[in-house]
Amino acid sequence: MGGAQSRNILGKPYARGIVFNEPLIFERSRAGRNGCDVAKSPFEQKEISAGFAKGTLREDFTGFVEVSEPSAVRHFTRLSQWNYGVDSNFYPLGSCTMKYNPKVNEAVARLAGFTGLHPLQDEATAQGALRVIYELEKYLCDIVGMHSASLQPAAGAQGELTGLMLIHAYLKDKGNARKKVILPDSSHGTNPASAALCEYSTVPLASGTDGLIDCSALEKLMDEETAALMVTNPNTLGMFEKNIKRVCEIVHAKGGLVYADGANLNAILGKTRFGDMGVDVCHMNLHKTFSTPHGGGGPGSGPVLAKDFLAPYMPAPRVVLADGRYKLEHNPPKSVGALNAFYGNFGVYLRAYVYLLSVGGEGLGDISDAAVLNANYILSRLKGHYHVPYDGPCMHECVLSDKFQKDAHVSTLDIAKSLIDRGFHPPTIYFPLIVKGAMMIEPTESESLETMDTFVDAMVDIAEVAKTHPLSLAEAPVLAKMRRLDETQAVRNPDLRHKP
Repeated sequence: MGGAQSRNILGKPYARGIVFNEPLIFERSRAGRNGCDVAKSPFEQKEISAGFAKGTLREDFTGFVEVSEPSAVRHFTRLSQWNYGVDSNFYPLGSCTMKYNPKVNEAVARLAGFTGLHPLQDEATAQGALRVIYELEKYLCDIVGMHSASLQPAAGAQGELTGLMLIHAYLKDKGNARKKVILPDSSHGTNPASAALCEYSTVPLASGTDGLIDCSALEKLMDEETAALMVTNPNTLGMFEKNIKRVCEIVHAKGGLVYADGANLNAILGKTRFGDMGVDVCHMNLHKTFSTPHGGGGPGSGPVLAKDFLAPYMPAPRVVLADGRYKLEHNPPKSVGALNAFYGNFGVYLRAYVYLLSVGGEGLGDISDAAVLNANYILSRLKGHYHVPYDGPCMHECVLSDKFQKDAHVSTLDIAKSLIDRGFHPPTIYFPLIVKGAMMIEPTESESLETMDTFVDAMVDIAEVAKTHPLSLAEAPVLAKMRRLDETQAVRNPDLRHKP
């Protein structure tokens, strides 16, 4: 699919070059072909079936792929060329923070001294790894103003669940675990599930007209049966909850606790801390804020951090420093227990540890400065072309909607698919739910002015096409390997099995 066809379709050379077709690897298979040539062993062959129960050894090896080495290499290389990654281009996914990850962090995570460690070996032989865990927890506590941390949670949602588990255990220990959790409508979508898993019912809290928590509405909802308020700050509208100290005071006055979702932490690093706001427990996403690639479901890490009165309930095992040695404390009496096999996703810890040592304390503030500046630059350039539901400066991400395009019957989905033709991954769409036709854009701190300008130009071009040739956007993408798919059926009826 060459540049000439791109110009004919879109009037601009957004896509050029060759797009390979590639069948399933099973379709490339031919009997007798192989990708290796192994010399015959000089050692005597022996029967290995002795000692194994009947039926435990496989004898039928039919159905395996038989291809040559070039065919195997080309197959997976061509598939990789269909993919889109942060090393290819800008990932404007709001709330996900898909930023570039320095390769030095990858190099350290692959050091043999770390990758060769076995989780069952003696503590005395893993002092370096235990030190990384211990020191990283201290660094993260300092960043958010907390006193105790656990790196065990394997994702933000599990860190969020752990935070509520700590609250539940603490309040139950005091004699009343309470029954409810208040959820602002600008919080993250996993909050209701975490509350339900801790046997709490959820109470929704509508945002005010400014997109922030309405303190007067919160005062009416907060009572002695409410265990906690779960707040995302900055919230999913990309706005900072400027009344957060008053919010915490309202909850504390009734004996409740405040949990903060730190998924958007990269907007406030080095600027303010959850602990100083009055928050009791929070989580953060190492794979978002502290440098780990995290597309496609992993790897992730969602450490939970808390004030000192919640420390006894932290997950076990805990790394402690005693007599100059790092040790694992396995059974603290009030701990909520283990959340993960062994200690969690250690490779993610290494990347975060190196990242923090690289940028230093002052560098944290620079990260936030750039993230907020980039988001506001995109917002200022797209304002007027797209509707802005909550006007005013944003933090690390901005939220737009398709309201201006609706009269031409162009939807957010059409806009997102049209971005693919222009070489960009779409932003997060239809979230947050409180904005109809939402487009949530997060440039992160690692994107250059040139990249953002190219993205904005593509968005402006789509807005102009919506005025003159709106029906053409309904056909997008036309330059991608696959055209617009039935995504609803793909989710409800996935076909994951090869049919020979």
